[in-house]
Amino acid sequence: MSKNKLKILYGCRAINTNCQNFERTQQSSTGVKMALSVVKESIDSVRSGVNSYFAGKDAFYVCVATTGVSVTAVYLVQAIRNRENIQDRMKVKFFKLLRKIPAIGNKIEDELAKIRESFYRDVDKRTKGVGYVIRLPEKGLGDEVITKEVATYLELGEYDWESGFVSGAVYFHDKSLCDLVARVYGLASYTNPLHPEVFPGVCKMEGEVVRMVCNLFHGGKDSCGSMTSGGTESILMAMKAYRDFALDTKNISEPEAVLPMTAHPAFNKASQYFGIRLRFVPVDPKTMIVDPKKMAKYITSNTIVLIASAPNYPYGTIDPIPQIAALGIKKNIPVHVDACLGGFVAAFMAKAGYPLDHGFDFAVPGVTSISADTHKYGFTPKGSSVILYSHSKYLHAQFSTAPDWPGGVYGSPTVSGSRPGGNIAACWATMLRFGMEGYVEATKKIIEVARRIENEVNALDGVFVFGKPATSVVAIGSDKFHVYHLLEGLTKKGWNLNPLQSPPAVHIAVTHMLTRPGVADRFIDDVKTIVKDLVKNPPTDLGEKLALYGTAASIPDRSIVREFTRLFLESMLYTDSSRPHRFLTNELQNANGKINDLDSESDVILKPDWKK
Repeated sequence: MSKNKLKILYGCRAINTNCQNFERTQQSSTGVKMALSVVKESIDSVRSGVNSYFAGKDAFYVCVATTGVSVTAVYLVQAIRNRENIQDRMKVKFFKLLRKIPAIGNKIEDELAKIRESFYRDVDKRTKGVGYVIRLPEKGLGDEVITKEVATYLELGEYDWESGFVSGAVYFHDKSLCDLVARVYGLASYTNPLHPEVFPGVCKMEGEVVRMVCNLFHGGKDSCGSMTSGGTESILMAMKAYRDFALDTKNISEPEAVLPMTAHPAFNKASQYFGIRLRFVPVDPKTMIVDPKKMAKYITSNTIVLIASAPNYPYGTIDPIPQIAALGIKKNIPVHVDACLGGFVAAFMAKAGYPLDHGFDFAVPGVTSISADTHKYGFTPKGSSVILYSHSKYLHAQFSTAPDWPGGVYGSPTVSGSRPGGNIAACWATMLRFGMEGYVEATKKIIEVARRIENEVNALDGVFVFGKPATSVVAIGSDKFHVYHLLEGLTKKGWNLNPLQSPPAVHIAVTHMLTRPGVADRFIDDVKTIVKDLVKNPPTDLGEKLALYGTAASIPDRSIVREFTRLFLESMLYTDSSRPHRFLTNELQNANGKINDLDSESDVILKPDWKK
């Protein structure tokens, strides 16, 4: 074929292509015109309808109607964006109105007053007649008197926690460790990392604690973090960081977090503090873990973080973190792993001979932060935890700064400004004392006991274990009797365990204390004895306290549950002004030979004779 013919052929093809493109353009243009025409017709129809409706109407009426529609629309938008769902808010409003009815409101107040009195009676019972220090003594007390009184106060409890009869609470206790901690805390008791130029050694210790835990959780070179006062503060800091990070990078002003129903209530506290809406995902009733596919359905354009537990507090199960982290990568959303409870068990399980089914820490791509309590299975004194991030960009969002304060440029890494250097030093010292070998050995003992309890309970008729416990927590349920009866029976035998609700269960967190010789044997024997009796003779009524706890889950008005929870918290700080401590009564006796009356309302001594 000649070159000219080829040129002609190519030219024809080009013309044909251009014609087709032009035709498509014309069709596209025609389509757009048709669409615009439809929109215009719709607008004209609406305008005609509105004009027809308001024809002849008074101008004032039109203004009021327009304002009303606008206000309603704004209210509906705010209601949709509110961090509490509409159904819950409607229930709250309904029960508030209901309580305004005198007969109902008065009855509720009477019942709450009875609950308050019962809480105060419990406090009186626990304090065993020891009087209350309700004001400063006129003269300071001697060291020996104070230390003796501290010992008296610490002996007021009813449960033998030192022998391992308590779930959680105290995770390790050893005299030699206590002596070391006391010496270290004494040396650092007045230090404060807020002043790095004055106490650089304490800041160095904090940095070393963070780096040790980062390495333990397979953090990379960019991993970082800070120490906090406990798991709740660690979670608060993570949520604050992600809220601010999302606002800065994605302009999200209505932040939401997606998390399993089993996530720790510290996330609820973060929601209240920082205005973050929580979108709870139900967990599988058999496995007690969340389904990542269901989790994905709760994600919106306002989601700032996905949350998983390793393990969760109620059942000790670990969420499928690799799949959740992969979801985070896919959606470009950070993923926080709450390992506050069992992080310092999970980290050593592989070396202890009990490898987990999957990863949970920074070794999993997509995990951007981890909260882990050193004061639980890290065995450090109470008041220490760590919040870790995969990159400093998240840590920087955690910090609070005030560059324009007249007192100078101010910055704080966590909630507290001043922080106890003694806690940092005690944590640092405890971790160094245990070392890798010590933690692996402790983990091995703890998991052995937890597995044994799980197997023994599952072998019993009438009870079962929820899900598949991954670390040290076992939750016991029953389909033959109300499981709170088991809790009641164990309490009578000296055990202090935790009740769960929705569904009812009994929870035990196996600590190093429970691995002491004979303690686990006694627990298992007590469970067997009580269960056997309950299966044979199932009771019908619960004790007063457990009945109250069991009823709480079914009360539709959750504000009532909140109120008696607040009453309980209030009672923890109860002081009886009619029962002054002997320090105070001795002062009065020395002053005028008799004890003066006390005003139970004001907590002050009224008109003492020696002041007249």
